[in-house]
Amino acid sequence: MDIVKIIGVGIIALIISVIIKQYKPEFAMYISIIAGITILFLIIDKMYGIVTLLTNLSRKTGMNAEYLTILLKITGIAILTEFAVSICKDSGESAIASKIDLGGKVIVISMSIPIISALLEIIMKIIP
Repeated sequence: MDIVKIIGVGIIALIISVIIKQYKPEFAMYISIIAGITILFLIIDKMYGIVTLLTNLSRKTGMNAEYLTILLKITGIAILTEFAVSICKDSGESAIASKIDLGGKVIVISMSIPIISALLEIIMKIIP
């Protein structure tokens, strides 16, 4: 049960963070970062399984491997952006968090342009 491990890490990090905030508030952010990285390591096997499944499906369907690569990169950017935004918000820096969020969205949109172009070409072929 991986979710139990993830919840356990989160609750332990929360308890440690609350205790440390009383004495050294500046170290609470480090606890949050360490907990986040630990959780990422706990889910990396699941992420590898998902990538393998998607790769196999794309081979079977004849989908362009470039599009799958783009989709996986976009997903990675979204996950990392959310991680950074959460850390900034936990640290009380919501202004920086919103800028990171905006940057992540712009990068995701710019990376998705080849997929959008391919979809539009397919639609133009279908519609006479």
